[in-house]
Amino acid sequence: MAKLVYEVVQHDGGWAYKVGGTFSETFPNHEDALRAAETAAAEQRVAGSTDGIQYEDAEGRWHDELAKGDDRPDTEVSD
Repeated sequence: MAKLVYEVVQHDGGWAYKVGGTFSETFPNHEDALRAAETAAAEQRVAGSTDGIQYEDAEGRWHDELAKGDDRPDTEVSD
């Protein structure tokens, strides 16, 4: 199972959360960024429905896969 860490950091004159190398929107204060990170982390854990997906890879090839709705990552908020 994958694990995603939502890290609350200072960013662009305010506060944001970061997952991997991607930043959220900027929030005016730490508390708002922390609350948004907690919400986003919780939403990632919610199971969905199993469904077919299609995607194109870097070489331009298309793939069909079955995405299991219960295959959700483990999440953590780092403050």
